[in-house]
Amino acid sequence: MELSVQEVQKILAEDPSVRLLDVREDFERAIASLPGSQQLTEQLATEISQRGDRNARYIFMCHHGIRSMVAAQYFAQQGFKNVYSMRGGIQAWSEEIDPEMPMY
Repeated sequence: MELSVQEVQKILAEDPSVRLLDVREDFERAIASLPGSQQLTEQLATEISQRGDRNARYIFMCHHGIRSMVAAQYFAQQGFKNVYSMRGGIQAWSEEIDPEMPMY
């Protein structure tokens, strides 16, 4: 259920239809975000739960990978088949993929 930041980078490059859902707060996203990521608000979570494609791929991310794992597990329990958490979160992305990205 977890993907490394390298795996996420590769998936996003190969398949732009993958939904990258950021479970962090507004102030965290203001510091650092990945292009194309979408903040998972309560409204969006409800919309996806009710009308989302249960076979589509969803990757959740947060600061360190803990909140995103909780979100991925929740959607898996709702019957979504391809849900993943980005291991290490935006912190790992900053350290391993893009050292120019601010850390907090």
